[in-house]
Amino acid sequence: MSANPTPLAPPAGGTPDRPAPLHGCVRCGAPVAVDVALCEECNPLGLAQPSASQVHGTAFLGVAIAVILMAIVARIAISGVGPFDGQVSAVMQAGDGLAVTLLVTNQGTSTGSTTCRLSDPAARFGGASGYVQSPRIGPGETVTFTAEISQLGTSPRLLTAECSAP
Repeated sequence: MSANPTPLAPPAGGTPDRPAPLHGCVRCGAPVAVDVALCEECNPLGLAQPSASQVHGTAFLGVAIAVILMAIVARIAISGVGPFDGQVSAVMQAGDGLAVTLLVTNQGTSTGSTTCRLSDPAARFGGASGYVQSPRIGPGETVTFTAEISQLGTSPRLLTAECSAP
């Protein structure tokens, strides 16, 4: 045994050949080169392969159709909800803010909830405002509920409510 082993020599052609990267045929799953979509068995005539822009265009079209369908379903789900009429019936001090009692009427044909913007009508140029979420209200029903807000200070005063449909 020698003290200095001789290093292995590289193969005669330099670096060993690496196999080409492969992926599955889009139709049958057989391994094919990355620049080819269909194997010889699925494309025996050697017809033109689908281009990357065709594949990406098809994917984009699928996503666009899915978004449009979701928008249509969402629109159908909220149709008939509102408009809502909101009135402030009482304002009292509560901790670090105000406890506001609201009467909200759903004038639509479907059950839903709304967001009401509470503001001081005496404030110039809009002033501060607070937002509250109503409970679910049936069609034609009026619901009374109390919500606490801290955005309008702690001193009770006249407030207005503007409730919007979703």
